[in-house]
Amino acid sequence: MLTRCLIFFPPKQKLMIYCQRIKCALLEQNKFPLKVIPMLSEIDLNISMEKSEYKEKIPKMQDELAILQQKVQQANFPVVLVFEGWGASGKGTAISCVTNPLDPRYFDVRTASKLTEDKLMRPFLWSFWSYLPKKGEIAIMDKSWHRIILPSVREDWKLSNKVVNSFYFDVNAFERQLVDDGYLIIKFFLHIGKDAQRRRFKKLEKDATASWRIKPHDLAQNENYEQNLHLFEKMLKATSTPESPWHIIEAEDKRYANFKIMQTIIDKINTKLNEAKQPPQPAIILPTPSFSRHLQNISPDESMSDAEYKDELDHYQTRMRKLCNKLYMTRRSAVVAYEGWDAAGKGGNIKRLTSAIDPRGFTVVPIGPPYPSELARHYLWRFMVKMPKDGHLTIFDRSWYGRVLIERVDKLTPPHIWQRAYQEINEMEQHLANHGVILLKFWLHIDKEEQLRRFESRQNDPSKQHKITEADWTNRSKWDEYLDAIDEMISRTHTPHAPWIIVESNNKKYSRIKVLKTVTDALDDAMG
Repeated sequence: MLTRCLIFFPPKQKLMIYCQRIKCALLEQNKFPLKVIPMLSEIDLNISMEKSEYKEKIPKMQDELAILQQKVQQANFPVVLVFEGWGASGKGTAISCVTNPLDPRYFDVRTASKLTEDKLMRPFLWSFWSYLPKKGEIAIMDKSWHRIILPSVREDWKLSNKVVNSFYFDVNAFERQLVDDGYLIIKFFLHIGKDAQRRRFKKLEKDATASWRIKPHDLAQNENYEQNLHLFEKMLKATSTPESPWHIIEAEDKRYANFKIMQTIIDKINTKLNEAKQPPQPAIILPTPSFSRHLQNISPDESMSDAEYKDELDHYQTRMRKLCNKLYMTRRSAVVAYEGWDAAGKGGNIKRLTSAIDPRGFTVVPIGPPYPSELARHYLWRFMVKMPKDGHLTIFDRSWYGRVLIERVDKLTPPHIWQRAYQEINEMEQHLANHGVILLKFWLHIDKEEQLRRFESRQNDPSKQHKITEADWTNRSKWDEYLDAIDEMISRTHTPHAPWIIVESNNKKYSRIKVLKTVTDALDDAMG
């Protein structure tokens, strides 16, 4: 009885059709005109710019870009500039040309190739989520999330085949989520030929102050130029989407490359600013797909005796301690997300789950209303940056599901935004699972009468009055609306790699043991 959990898998075909309908609707509105990416091998690399013309145009463009930076701040949207390309293709020079006229307080340059323990021990998109700029600011990526297609990068990052195979899905989902949230992403690929790259490497090698920049994998890239050309072409084709296209820069002439990059940034920012001035298009609100009713079919009245609880608690807490030690030894990570009715017992449940394990190996993240710095970024940002390192456990006391629960019911978020959150959440959880994260989601279920009893008990006990607020009573008055939201949430986000487990919680002892047993069983199964 303790192992009973919800088993519901939404049909994959319906989800794919639903997502495709959203994409088609956007394309019909011409929101994202399709951009065709040419093959790198077909690009004319002989394009150049005279020095006199460059000196005349670039200062004017830099002045214009400085003004546009101020307008970006005023319009309050974030900008991400991505610089990719061959080794020695001039990314550093191009970035310097872009940043020279900018106010350094409102842009940040990140170099993605620098490996740290935090990067290596988390899902590969984790560090890029942490790099996201606030609204009104600019982030400049010197190399980016696209580089894992290169064998040398995959080896350095120790990426599994599962992560590499899911690369295109994860990257396109990540970029689409950002664009949907108002980000402007401008991606550049700096292209040079094999001979030009070899000449630049030799020139750098002769410069005592710059030779350190040449790494063995750079030379190997030139030796295997044709193989890498094929990989780059595949990556560019697969990740150049209507909402986030690649811009190929002919970079053998650095003056022309800088000019084309500057002109593209100016054009893209101006387009984004002009869109902001236009009357908003009606939001695309698709009909709500049918979903199953879950909570009304589950009684929360399961219970157990005090003696049984004592024995079971000792057994499972001992097991939990051993499994968390194994989690660290095997370098797996786990995420446990708690959701549930107000007063369902989440705090006490978390305490029993963690009380016997090493506090250095877990973190509890309480989720409340977002801070201004969190509101200034994509709503998943504040959750992604809290994901655990390999070997650790993170417990969320409430989670990313607030978007489709309280934000939906209290009308804090427009329907078209919380509707798209189901897809965004499924994509995020899939990315975590691809990295090997063990992910469990609990809904602590009590009935309306038990909630009232607990509310009144808190209100009448001076030591517990801080636990009850007017918001709790307001939420209670919307019980039926929450039932609909919860059932739809479970139906649309319950997956094999991120299952929902409904926990009968009228009896706190039963609830605590069911969670402990479910978590320890999942950890044991995942780690063999």
